[in-house]
Amino acid sequence: MRGEFLDVAGSRLYYYAAGSRGAGEPIVLIHGFPTSGHLWSDVVPALPPGHRVVVLDLLGYGRSDPAMQSPVDIGAHAERLVAVLDELRIARACLVGHGAGGGIAQSVAVRFPQRVSRLCLVNSVMFDEWPTWRGRFARALAPIARHLPPLWVCAAVHRMLAPGYVDREKGMRDIDLFLRPFEGLGGREALLSHLVQITSPATKPLSARLRDIKVPTAVVWGANDPYLSVHYGRALSQSIPGSTFDIVPGTRHFLPCEAALGVAAAVQKLIERQDKRSFLGH
Repeated sequence: MRGEFLDVAGSRLYYYAAGSRGAGEPIVLIHGFPTSGHLWSDVVPALPPGHRVVVLDLLGYGRSDPAMQSPVDIGAHAERLVAVLDELRIARACLVGHGAGGGIAQSVAVRFPQRVSRLCLVNSVMFDEWPTWRGRFARALAPIARHLPPLWVCAAVHRMLAPGYVDREKGMRDIDLFLRPFEGLGGREALLSHLVQITSPATKPLSARLRDIKVPTAVVWGANDPYLSVHYGRALSQSIPGSTFDIVPGTRHFLPCEAALGVAAAVQKLIERQDKRSFLGH
């Protein structure tokens, strides 16, 4: 496993690669708000062998550069992800996205379909129902939060994320790590900017294009997700022709952290599915 930085449009994006460059298609893991590539730490070693695995810290998260004035909405992240694929010379990949990272994966699949071989959406946002009422409420409070001490803002986000874990102790450790780049005055501004842009309804028109996704797709959901209920997962699956829908009992939102083996098994099952178009010579 090795970590490196890529220069994308003047910003350094951190990624690490695992697995091998075997015959299997590459697998790219995409986190959401306000996490980082750490989200996938337990998933990576459980993924099927023979695949190059790439774990990215999105711009402004983890070890990647702060976003500064660069856009950090779902569409902008999708475009940067395609640029990362170009830099790594990956023509097509199986995209696995969690939360807003699932929205980024959907955006790539709709706008750059030639770059996606398969799609796995884990407790993902869906554009017909995004942002949720919680997202809209947090977005409305952002201007007020800009006048609060940075520690208060981080503490509020910490409390917002904690119910997404079954194991609260693990959740405390993970969330502390996720929020580390957002400490201090600059971090408060960055965190709120991410929140406002990632909950933008501007991606809603993409919902009508989900039916155009032709690659094998799996939707995987935590049974007790307090933010995006099973209703969202089922609706998302029904929007993408031929997609499968699996519910993991006894789990909440942060499935990659608490049900890593289940997520890895879903990816393996997806990888083993046959793409019907291959039999048609497309």
